[in-house]
Amino acid sequence: QVQLQESGPGLVKPWQTLSLTCTVSGVSIPTGWYYWSWIRQPPGKGLEWMGLIGYSGSTYYSPSLKSRTSIHMDTSKNQITLQLVSVTPEDTAVYYCARSGRFPSRPEAPDEYDYWGQGTQVTWGP
Repeated sequence: QVQLQESGPGLVKPWQTLSLTCTVSGVSIPTGWYYWSWIRQPPGKGLEWMGLIGYSGSTYYSPSLKSRTSIHMDTSKNQITLQLVSVTPEDTAVYYCARSGRFPSRPEAPDEYDYWGQGTQVTWGP
């Protein structure tokens, strides 16, 4: 059974770099034709797709976050990592990792993904 588990700090300070990890079990990340996305949901708002890494290691980012976002694959640990630099209050959100069986044409639509993590809350604060 495929499972995704996000982890990271619950609180980030102004202008710090946020680092999150998505640990995947039940499937090896670089196998198959899967794409692994990071998606977040700020309080009271809809889903915001941040970017993804494909099975080959290629990355794609939301234009609005591209300058601050980096996604990597650690095949030895079967993990996907997210780094977001220079965090601001607007980065407060629940962060999810999710898998899709194709490159998502509607990346903010939940039905593009077949597996999701449970999400991890990240809050900006002094």
